[in-house]
Amino acid sequence: MTRIITASAFALVTAMLPAAAHADENSQAPHSQRADTSFSVGEITVTARGMAGSSDNVLTSVDRMGSDVAQNADVDNVFELIGRMPGIQVTDFNQGTTGGKFSMRGFNGEGNINAVKLLIDGIPSNSNDGNMPYIDMVFPLNIQTIEVVRGTSDPRFGLHAIAGSADIVTRSGGTYLDMRGSVGSYGTYEGQLVAGLERGNFTQNYQVAYRDSSGYRDHADAQRLSLSGRWGLSLGENVNLGVIARYYEADAQEPGYLTFVDSRADPRMTNAYNESDGDTRDMQQYALTADISFSDRLDWSSAVYFNRLRDDRYVKFSAGASQQRRLTEEDHYGILSALHWHGDIGGMPVMLEVGGDVQWQDNRSLRWLAVERVATSQTRDQQYDLTVGGFYVQAILEPAPWLRITPAYRIDWVGGNFENRLNDTGAPINDYGSIDQPKLSIAILPAEGVTLYGNWGKTYQIGLGSGAYLIPPRAIDLAPSINEGWEVGAKYQLGKIFEARIAYWEQSATGEIARKLNDPLGDFENVGATDRKGVDVQASIRPTAGLSIWGAVGWQKATITVPSPDTPQYAGNEINHTPHWLWSGGIDWSPADALTLSLSGRGQSSYYLSTANAEGKWGEMTVFDASMSYRLNETVELGLAVKNLANDYYEYVWWDGAQTLHSPANGRNVTASMRLRF
Repeated sequence: MTRIITASAFALVTAMLPAAAHADENSQAPHSQRADTSFSVGEITVTARGMAGSSDNVLTSVDRMGSDVAQNADVDNVFELIGRMPGIQVTDFNQGTTGGKFSMRGFNGEGNINAVKLLIDGIPSNSNDGNMPYIDMVFPLNIQTIEVVRGTSDPRFGLHAIAGSADIVTRSGGTYLDMRGSVGSYGTYEGQLVAGLERGNFTQNYQVAYRDSSGYRDHADAQRLSLSGRWGLSLGENVNLGVIARYYEADAQEPGYLTFVDSRADPRMTNAYNESDGDTRDMQQYALTADISFSDRLDWSSAVYFNRLRDDRYVKFSAGASQQRRLTEEDHYGILSALHWHGDIGGMPVMLEVGGDVQWQDNRSLRWLAVERVATSQTRDQQYDLTVGGFYVQAILEPAPWLRITPAYRIDWVGGNFENRLNDTGAPINDYGSIDQPKLSIAILPAEGVTLYGNWGKTYQIGLGSGAYLIPPRAIDLAPSINEGWEVGAKYQLGKIFEARIAYWEQSATGEIARKLNDPLGDFENVGATDRKGVDVQASIRPTAGLSIWGAVGWQKATITVPSPDTPQYAGNEINHTPHWLWSGGIDWSPADALTLSLSGRGQSSYYLSTANAEGKWGEMTVFDASMSYRLNETVELGLAVKNLANDYYEYVWWDGAQTLHSPANGRNVTASMRLRF
């Protein structure tokens, strides 16, 4: 694969040399031209050059959502908002606090393989198993931008960054008071208040948000409270210190999963045996940050953080299953740091960056069988610590004004111990050794507004939960699963009028493993060698003032190339819950300065429910939402949104080993809102 990528890059460079030389002769590709591989949904405001650890130094497919789209969104959870972005698959369980998640690049959101590194303001925000509970801490009104980085060539992150990363950036700085209240279908009430106060060299930013909803389905009441604060202190022009604190709590019922017959007869019903199902969740996140510019060429960025998750869930999946109590207690703390230098070496512009991170985890996972929340027997009591540390180096070389070459290398190490308190046994971590991840990106700038790019790299997957440890009867250390991926693409931008990007990508894995989601031990199963590939196409146009149109379509396929020896019949089968087609798009029109009308949609094709590919294909969906906002004056803005405009039936479906189980999504629903800005 390395030889193929190198040959392709060489061929691409050779083919473009005449055009690049011509562009240089006519000063159409100036020395400062930026390689741009990003695509934007909404307005993105660039305030300053990115410091150390910035995605500006990554030459892969990057998508950003602006505050104008995020802050006026009417969504149950922020993962739905990210689902509007190109190439993103949303898995909507619609089960209380277990709402859902997003995924990309041919990985699903089932929870057995979680392939996206989630960050909030640059702080790692995955749980031990890679899930994304911390995403619920952020409400839309407090979002400045959302950034999704796809592929295997970004060296900044290791753990969970199998297919890429996503960073939710909240508001910072400024003086403002912004409030938004809404009321909608299914007895939904939501209030958000965000405020900023900037005086001299000190900034304060706050969020208070609360949501109460009865839910589309019976037995789906949920209450959510989120509090957060950011404080910043500038010591002169070159030193910025920050503090971040977040607190979140939720209490929700779960409507459960329906049989096929019940889901079609009455999608809003719940089962009698789910009447005591529900969850309480408490989360906290704290961080200290420091950004220091030693000169206009050298800067340093670091953060220390602490995450706490407490989750207590009662769930019964089907009539024939027992109710379970699942108690999760996790404390994660870590350090991130990066040093960035840019300058000239022998007349050639060069950027050099070194960075790394260490995360320590203290996790406890307990489970019981229960009847109406009364425990009958304990099935799990596990205590396990996990340490994951990584170090990377990256360079950007500009041997010509039209050429960027970005080599990088990352190495990760894993440590930890496991204790099974039910039988008083322990186990060490698998000896994963040093996990080496070379990476290379190339961008060519043949003309103003045009970026041709290609990248190649490796990421990794390790076992999570008990699957990371050498637990008997296993006697051989499990090797990490290495994902090797590459991408070629082209981006064109004509000022603010037109933007388009197309990319083809592939990603293969050795020894891929998947968590057994309902296993008492929390063990894994061997999927085998896998291959994922796809094409992403995005475009946006602003033909006139007040009119914006954008759309994205992605094709993907995920298959098992070399199956586990236990299931040789799965060779060539598709990986479960991975639709071939994903699409999203939207139109925003302002016929008058005070009025904005929007229509957006998203959809996907159907998917198999298991790697056996034997239960039929399910999950196809097409959903449109419409909204209107009207500004009465500089202070008051009124909004009206209709989601699932056509009242289409769509659902999440899974296979429990004997039958399909269905979670119907929300029908048509209406939300009215008022936003006040001061």
